[in-house]
Amino acid sequence: MLGIVVIVAALGALIYLAYRGQSLLLLTPALAMVAVLIAEGGPLLASYTQIFMAATGGFIIQYFPLFLLGAVFGKLMEASGSARALADGIIRGLGPRRAILAVILSCAVMTYGGVSLFVVAFAVWPIAQALFREADLPKILIPATIALGAFTFTMTALPGTPAIQNAIPMPYFGTTPFAAPGLGVLSGALMLGLGWAWLERRARQIGPGFGPEDDSPGVTAPGATPALGIAAAPLILVLALNLAFTFLVIPALDTDYLANPEFGATDIGALRGIWSIIAALTLSSLVLIALNWKRLSETLADTLDSGAKDSLKPIFNTASLVGFGAVIASLSAFGLIRDWVVTAGGDNPLISLAIGTSLLAGMTGSASGGMSIALSTLGETYLEMGLAAGISPDLLHRVTAVATGGLDALPHNGAVITLLTICGLTHKEAYKDIAVVAVLIPLLALVMLITLGTLLGSF
Repeated sequence: MLGIVVIVAALGALIYLAYRGQSLLLLTPALAMVAVLIAEGGPLLASYTQIFMAATGGFIIQYFPLFLLGAVFGKLMEASGSARALADGIIRGLGPRRAILAVILSCAVMTYGGVSLFVVAFAVWPIAQALFREADLPKILIPATIALGAFTFTMTALPGTPAIQNAIPMPYFGTTPFAAPGLGVLSGALMLGLGWAWLERRARQIGPGFGPEDDSPGVTAPGATPALGIAAAPLILVLALNLAFTFLVIPALDTDYLANPEFGATDIGALRGIWSIIAALTLSSLVLIALNWKRLSETLADTLDSGAKDSLKPIFNTASLVGFGAVIASLSAFGLIRDWVVTAGGDNPLISLAIGTSLLAGMTGSASGGMSIALSTLGETYLEMGLAAGISPDLLHRVTAVATGGLDALPHNGAVITLLTICGLTHKEAYKDIAVVAVLIPLLALVMLITLGTLLGSF
């Protein structure tokens, strides 16, 4: 019982202190070690070096190229004037009053095209900044606007999305990425509609004005901006190359050598997504530089250096949260919590699956992590219960995916921390709106999904 109290207290302290703006690099190992000391009596040093640092380092090893290249790409988009040109084009197309919708759709297109949400945050931030400045909208709404477009309906609800949250359930339920397409579209539409309405309402409440940093540097002067086609080409290229490398180029390569120990004894299935994004961002950045050489040549070195530096704090913050989650998951009391949450909800497998997945995602601060724990523990049981109750595996798949997209966006979530860091805002300034569009509304969509699925079945 003490261990459970310690885990809940450590998680609560992390959420509260992260919201208060405390440094995660110091906070996460300190709270993790306190939890180990009180719940298990140690060993502290082994927990720190062998669990916390191993998980932290593993995340950095796997994802640092995405953070680095994403930050550099975003900085190049800003310095070349491409972000401003896109913002101007979007405003002309949708009107200045539709800046919020423009940012949401920009994020949605990129994430639905397979671009990592971390990369999307880096790439869309300069565009969102320019759009909000032009429309005289409050800067504090930018994180929630990006979160709505990248962290919600395109991540969990829309059929066919390449997000990992839509892929993990497939081997457990024998489904495809297009499971329960009708219910997925309805759930996604609810998230988009309510989230957009909330952000527009908040913009009216706050009133006009970008904010106290309205005169901050970084946006190229209008006269230096490229043509709209040149500005859009790198973003389109990221999407096109990502798809091409994922489904055409990399599968055609001879990668049998990956089974050798020096390459980690792995296979291309585990690396294809990362390799595709690395290749797409690298080539797109080179094309961006080539298309904007006259605008970038004098400041290119400083721009690349600035982008590289911008990637460091977000990845270390996010990785430290992964380390915290690994330490908490290693505690014996966590097994008791896991066993309880995956069986909560009684005999209704949809409710049980939704509660278990949501709570585990919230505790670990990871949508994919919570889903993996729930399905690896009782995935086969959920399938058997569903079939016995006449519930389609496709519906189980979609409920599982949507259930990960609510409590995972609590203040200690790595993507939330990264997004706020990129935007230069604190939890106190911007998290309230993230909570509404990325936590409360997705949970409402989950309730609707379960209700319609129970009444109508999978469609």
